[in-house]
Amino acid sequence: MYRYYTKACNFYYGNKSKYLVNKKITFPLSGNKKISFDHIEIISRNSKKIISIKKINKLPKNLKKQINLDIKKITSKKKNFANLNFQQVPNIMGVLNLTPDSFSDGGKFNDKNKAAKHAIQMFKAGANIIDIGGESTRPGSKSINVKLEWNRINKILKFLCKRLSVSLDTRKAKIMEKGIEQGIKIINDVSGLSYDNESINIIKKYKIPFVIQHSKGKPENMQINPTYKNELLDIYDFFENKINFLRSIGIKHSNIIIDPGIGFGKNLKHNMNLIRNISIFHSLGFPILVGNSRKRFIKELSGKNDSKNRIGGTVASSIYLMMQGVQILRIHDVNELQQAIKVFNELLKN
Repeated sequence: MYRYYTKACNFYYGNKSKYLVNKKITFPLSGNKKISFDHIEIISRNSKKIISIKKINKLPKNLKKQINLDIKKITSKKKNFANLNFQQVPNIMGVLNLTPDSFSDGGKFNDKNKAAKHAIQMFKAGANIIDIGGESTRPGSKSINVKLEWNRINKILKFLCKRLSVSLDTRKAKIMEKGIEQGIKIINDVSGLSYDNESINIIKKYKIPFVIQHSKGKPENMQINPTYKNELLDIYDFFENKINFLRSIGIKHSNIIIDPGIGFGKNLKHNMNLIRNISIFHSLGFPILVGNSRKRFIKELSGKNDSKNRIGGTVASSIYLMMQGVQILRIHDVNELQQAIKVFNELLKN
């Protein structure tokens, strides 16, 4: 039997969505009546077919069984954690880079007072959680040692963990453990827990929520001609295999977030295909995080209209991702995106 993948599509929002769910015309995404869908795309390595949810029962027996298992994962209510509310789409993860060399804001906040002020501003503007990192993982960057990375983030972690919800962007197990002791709520490892062999042991020991990000290669070489047989399905399989492995070694909790890793070992075509089809990852059964903010694909698409902060491209892609039910967006310009979301939501009302 072919391996099939289920992608929710044809979404509805707001009051219209709630009405359709109550009439059993649409299925709610993650138990959230404010966003629902009435079609699915059934995808294999060599075929695609879009059908109404009403026609699922007419599928062949084995395929229907597989699709219904996927639908159950897509529609199941997600448990809230770390100040993230999965009945709200999207949650905002504010970016705080404490580095001299990050791709868009390197050196801007690597002073404790500036960093604290910016983090609190993002939180007040509507960020649910602040993602703090002390090592740049931009294309071409190289790893730094544990001591330097910890020195960059130690003081600000002590200050912020007492005041708001913080996630820690690191690939190193020692930094993870030190951050957990300070009170961070989520581990966000761009390597998908593959850079440091001890990372999984830290996750298992402390039972802390974590992000699994897909990344092909290391930052120093990841953008050198990245290739896939099928980027969408290859990355889906990566997540499925990683989650099965984590389960097999005793990590049983479901406080897991998946991130397809826009720009991490992907060219423009790969990134666009992932964003367009992002809703396929809902059938894994976990909240989705996307880091689209200020990314290179915006420059590649906008050409001469590119701007330093790329706010326009960030907002446009964020609204699109929100319309596909992405639960968390990792964002630099929190206030601007929240403004866009409020206007968008108001326009949906009728």
